[in-house]
Amino acid sequence: MGSLRRVAVLCGLSVLMTTAAHAEGWQLAKDEDGIKVYLSEVPGSKYKAYRGITTIKADMATLRGLQEDVSGSCAWIHECREQKLLKNEGAESWTYTRFNTPWPVTPRDSVLHVTTKEDADGSVIRILEGVADYVPAEKGFVRVTKVEGLWKLTPKGAGQVEVIYQVQTEPGGSVPSWLANSFVVDAPYNTLEALRRRAEQR
Repeated sequence: MGSLRRVAVLCGLSVLMTTAAHAEGWQLAKDEDGIKVYLSEVPGSKYKAYRGITTIKADMATLRGLQEDVSGSCAWIHECREQKLLKNEGAESWTYTRFNTPWPVTPRDSVLHVTTKEDADGSVIRILEGVADYVPAEKGFVRVTKVEGLWKLTPKGAGQVEVIYQVQTEPGGSVPSWLANSFVVDAPYNTLEALRRRAEQR
């Protein structure tokens, strides 16, 4: 990775982790079966950011394998219909995802730029950045206009990994308030629950 790109990635990571550290803005919305979901208001947006946290009884290699299987990971990502890898370049990748939405809401799709960083302690952070214009719009789908988030996998010893999944999106188009309010809780909870189930079965 070039020096300028490395600096940009580290700056972006610093911003995301600084935001995550200011936990006073996060409110616990769900605490069930070992998974906690927190929500936070986002200035200038009517959509809340979400953060899910759980501990999974699996090793890092298993979790990394599940995440790096781009098409296969659609099976455990909340409301994922289809996902594919567009490009991979070292620690960076670009993915395209289609999501299911309840009638009559138009299905969404998104394009993500994912940057992976490995720390000396064995933890892995994946920075998620929406790049809506990376590929042309698809007929029958509304493109998610903004995605900012991260995955953080931290080994805790004894074959356990703490997993944090944090995202804020602007879904584009019109989304009923009931759907937006349920999505920000269901997305992190269901995603982490399904990821944990698959990881612990391996």
